[in-house]
Amino acid sequence: MLVYIARRIIYVIPIVISVALVCFLLVHITPGDPLVAVLPPDASQELAAQMRAAYGFDRPLPVQFGLWFWKALHGDLGTSIASGRPVFTEVMRAVNNTFILACTASVIGFVFGVFFGLVAGYFRNTWIDKLATGIAVTGVSVPHYWLGMVLVIIFSVTLNWLPAVGAGPGGWAWDWEHIRFLILPAVTMSVIPMGIVTRTVRALTGDILSQDFVEALRSKGLRERQVFRHVVKNATPTAIAVMGLQLGYLLGGSILIETVFSWPGTGFLLNSAIFQRDLPLLQGTILVLALFFVFLNLVVDVAQAAIDPRIKRS
Repeated sequence: MLVYIARRIIYVIPIVISVALVCFLLVHITPGDPLVAVLPPDASQELAAQMRAAYGFDRPLPVQFGLWFWKALHGDLGTSIASGRPVFTEVMRAVNNTFILACTASVIGFVFGVFFGLVAGYFRNTWIDKLATGIAVTGVSVPHYWLGMVLVIIFSVTLNWLPAVGAGPGGWAWDWEHIRFLILPAVTMSVIPMGIVTRTVRALTGDILSQDFVEALRSKGLRERQVFRHVVKNATPTAIAVMGLQLGYLLGGSILIETVFSWPGTGFLLNSAIFQRDLPLLQGTILVLALFFVFLNLVVDVAQAAIDPRIKRS
């Protein structure tokens, strides 16, 4: 097991370097001057040149990438052009909020997705299967930002039960005053992973139930509850892999939901950085999100190998 983990960590190193290079190039090939956000309209050429030199934009791109990546390895992601604060501080504060939102949405999506998937798989081609599958297809098909606005209209505007925007007063705390701000964006964000997990688990359950070992278990006199445990054990590695990827997507793809609910996470930060043309903040945010995705893939691979020894042997 330790050899497998070491091999997976070694594989991650070139991926991290490639991810950093892609993040750097994608940000720099976009048109526009990043110093527009801080320079006055009547700024002189000398002042613009000084600012460009201060942020290192006057150097060749390979040199800029080398310096930026070396500093990033030491936790220095630069300084935000718009706010003047360290990018690392800005990103970590936003990552904490996004992590709370994404993990809550993942738990909701995973629990309901596994439940609907197992029910649909056990009762294939019945009205229960059609109902669960319909819920899954609806969850995948409905645009989540549209669903977020609908939920705001119903539960915030009409019923006045839950707040529409923000993350609560002050810093985050697990109390009702803050959790009530989390409910609507978390439910909205959980719909897509719930649908994907439901469809995956349904297909897995149907495939497992059709295998010979299930009939052998039943012929030995095992109760249906014991057979169910074997089905769950065989479906768990794939379900975990799918949910791990969905958590990565939620961490990096929550910009629309966080914008709709004004949730102060990485999506909201990315939106601000794009419109303000804040290159250091944009680079740092994208890099951190990409590294989270790579790290989640590593954790999922190790978890799969721990649960299913066949993966480790292969």
